[in-house]
Amino acid sequence: MNLRRRALCLLPASVVLPAGLAQAAVPEAGQPAPDFALPDQQGKTRRLADWRGKWLVLYFYPKNDTPGCTEEACTFRDDWLQLQALGAEVVGISVDSSASHAAFAQKYKLPFPLLADEKGEVAARYGTLSDWVVFKYARRYTFVIDPQGRLAKAYRSVDTAKHSAEIVADLKQLQQPR
Repeated sequence: MNLRRRALCLLPASVVLPAGLAQAAVPEAGQPAPDFALPDQQGKTRRLADWRGKWLVLYFYPKNDTPGCTEEACTFRDDWLQLQALGAEVVGISVDSSASHAAFAQKYKLPFPLLADEKGEVAARYGTLSDWVVFKYARRYTFVIDPQGRLAKAYRSVDTAKHSAEIVADLKQLQQPR
């Protein structure tokens, strides 16, 4: 059993989930996307407004260099040209540091920014933060944000092997004239 999980089993519930750490609701399609300003893997501050006028695939993930997170990042990398052809940019967010993101992006040749939300504030605004006091992480949720900055679609259940292809298909549908 993982040491962190073992530690959680030994803590009383009042310590693990304190009342003051209420989880924000996951934003719904049609709502304005919650704003953010976070450093990327090079330390450059990136804001939601940087992608205004483009489709944005904003994906939250638990931890760099873990099997599921690596698979998800690499499928986005492999579908990068298809996503760009649809006018979409990809941005990953986790509570890992910029240095950790830099190593992860370099190791797997990721062509998109990874943003460091070390305090978990942006993850909380998007309803993805899981904070267990002794550790926190972003749940694996993805949001497609339209060029006007509104949420077009939210994904709360993600199959890391198929998710990028699902996003490509959904972007094609979302961009159809109505």
